[in-house]
Amino acid sequence: LREGMKVEARYRGKAKYYPGIIKRENRDGTFDVDYDDGEKEMFVSAELIRSLDEPAGPPSRFGGGGGGGGALREGMKVEARYRGKAKYYPGIIKRENRDGTFDVDYDDGEKEMFVSAELIRSLEPAGSPNRLGGGGGGGGLREGMKVEARYRGKARYYPGVIKR
Repeated sequence: LREGMKVEARYRGKAKYYPGIIKRENRDGTFDVDYDDGEKEMFVSAELIRSLDEPAGPPSRFGGGGGGGGALREGMKVEARYRGKAKYYPGIIKRENRDGTFDVDYDDGEKEMFVSAELIRSLEPAGSPNRLGGGGGGGGLREGMKVEARYRGKARYYPGVIKR
């Protein structure tokens, strides 16, 4: 997240996301957001913001040497280009391999091994501690938890409850 970036943020921490732009990054790691409807909000936590801008451009995605690989980790929600094709599909990083590639379990049930970091982009906000196995502060997903999810990887998020 950075100044001038197009984002969606949960206004006043509520469940619904609203479009806007990051006006300023504060010293404490929060952000000031100017919403498209004219509202303004200061000191918004990064966990309440998701980017609408494309991730870093071609140098990091296509320029060899594991671009961005350090930011990717096991359990992270991502989109990956299945079999190197052009379209990104949502999934989870199942494993980080010794050679710097990743095994990805896609949301549609497909699995792919040894996916290059250049073919993967994170869906998690910068600095997010969320890992699917938990970690401190209840960051993991649990049965019965209310969530918003992108149906079939489309752009729009829908409210729901985790069943299993």
